[in-house]
Amino acid sequence: MSKPKVILAFSGGLDTSFCVKYLTEERGMEVHSALVDTGGFSPAELKTIEEKAYSLGVTSHVTLDVVEEYYQDCIKYLVFGNVLKNNTYPLSVSAERVFQATAVAKYAAKLGAKAIAHGSTGAGNDQVRFDVVFRILAPECEVITPIRDLQLSREAEIDFLKSKGVVQEWHKSTYSINKGLWGTSVGGKETLTSDGYLPEEAWPTQLTETKPSKLSLQFEYGQLVGIDGEKYTSSVDAIRELTARAGAYAIGRDIHVGDTIIGIKGRVGFEAPAPLIIIKAHHLLEKHVLTKHQLYWKQNIGDMYGTLLHEGQFLDPIMRNFETFLADTQDNVTGTVHVVLSPYQFQVTGIESKFDLMSSAFGAYGEMNKAWTGDDVRGFSKIVSNQTMIHRKVNESN
Repeated sequence: MSKPKVILAFSGGLDTSFCVKYLTEERGMEVHSALVDTGGFSPAELKTIEEKAYSLGVTSHVTLDVVEEYYQDCIKYLVFGNVLKNNTYPLSVSAERVFQATAVAKYAAKLGAKAIAHGSTGAGNDQVRFDVVFRILAPECEVITPIRDLQLSREAEIDFLKSKGVVQEWHKSTYSINKGLWGTSVGGKETLTSDGYLPEEAWPTQLTETKPSKLSLQFEYGQLVGIDGEKYTSSVDAIRELTARAGAYAIGRDIHVGDTIIGIKGRVGFEAPAPLIIIKAHHLLEKHVLTKHQLYWKQNIGDMYGTLLHEGQFLDPIMRNFETFLADTQDNVTGTVHVVLSPYQFQVTGIESKFDLMSSAFGAYGEMNKAWTGDDVRGFSKIVSNQTMIHRKVNESN
């Protein structure tokens, strides 16, 4: 009798290593591990993780590269919507989890597996994000979560692996790091309280550049396509280049405080030099080329898009409706944005665009108008204030 297949979302860490041994030896399952790359691994790291998976006893291992898909189907809309959760966090991790889960679900269907496993604990958002996607895309599959269901401590996992002959130094890192194309999260003892801040050594990217420098970002239809006049085949490459250049200045560090899906407040550190610069630059360009009503509704829809994405609801059809609106607003979001980089900070200094509505042909704010007269303004002011004047008079007489 053949063993039941299970697809394991694998990272190579302690939790997913435990899952391999538990599923193969305790559950008698045929484990096929899948690592989903959303832009956070080097080729050497991917090779090391593959070797570890086979050493643990998986039947097969695959790396699923979804970086371009992740950008095209999600990140570009986060830019279009200028999405910063609580005006701070570019959704670095919450965005990529949906794509990791989606890739695993599709892979399970490809292999004909009737079970999917992940190593989430019962303490965070990721368990919900994975479960929601699997429930929608693979409702016929059993979802197995050994760490959550067995409520295992780190020490218990290590003891189990030792009993199965897995000899490895499982050092508990002082800080948990999750790296992806759209930023890196950093968690540690300081983020477990309300008043701690991460020390310098906790940040994965250290300051190496101290001399301020200028750069220009070229946008076409709302997407970053060039830096300093050099065009990139893919915006993914432009994001990576900007990450490297701005990361050298230790730009993009902060701590996000937010509401988790499971109803508690949480804090997480992050460094996201490229996302923060791109969003701020894109937003400035939009303020010059869009109307006030476009900007208003974009802000509302962008905020809701980010909230639903954060809560694992990316597959809800309303998200496609939001994306259609956001994409439709980008027709004139084309131009160059100038940025100054310096240690730990950046300034967006100005834009150039043929669609700039701040045109001298119609006047200069506070200086000279060319499109109306003083009498026009008097009449306009009288009409626009009329209802409030009536309200005030009526209420004064009562």
